[in-house]
Amino acid sequence: MSIESNRTLLLSQGYEAIQIISWQRAVTLLALAKVEVVDEYETQIHAVSMTMQIPSIVRLRKSFPRRQKAVKFSRVNIYARDGYRCQYCGDKCTTDELTYDHVIPRSKGGLTNWENIVSACYLCNRDKANRTPNEARMKLLSTPVRPTWMPAVQISVSTRSMPDAWRDYVYWTSEIDNPEGGAD
Repeated sequence: MSIESNRTLLLSQGYEAIQIISWQRAVTLLALAKVEVVDEYETQIHAVSMTMQIPSIVRLRKSFPRRQKAVKFSRVNIYARDGYRCQYCGDKCTTDELTYDHVIPRSKGGLTNWENIVSACYLCNRDKANRTPNEARMKLLSTPVRPTWMPAVQISVSTRSMPDAWRDYVYWTSEIDNPEGGAD
């Protein structure tokens, strides 16, 4: 593994995986005494006055309150708010099977905002067309609202490229870890 490809897993004070950062950022946080090293790679870096191993896992020394930000208006967050379900027929869909729909069409004064956009499967979106749900004789499963939650932090990493040291801190299912793709 080249020095450029080394990444560092950043853990919260409670040892929960927060994000993957560059080893350079990890060294900076270490120099600022904001993190402590939990595990290291064998690869070393050399400076004029010191030599150190590249951190594989670092943990924050203090817990930092996360600022509550407004949930970003995006297609993915609309799908998450709606539970990846078509809001007309109720079918659970993948992101490839979903689109979004203006409850009140833009041609009739509808806005593109949290309160007027819902997840819809392509079939229902086509059937509703440029009409309101009442005009199309379709019923919404739930009234669209601006969410107050922030999506949970998710770290996506391939088990093939994940360093062994990370395995105790990054959750994965047996399907992902099994080379055949099935459960063990």
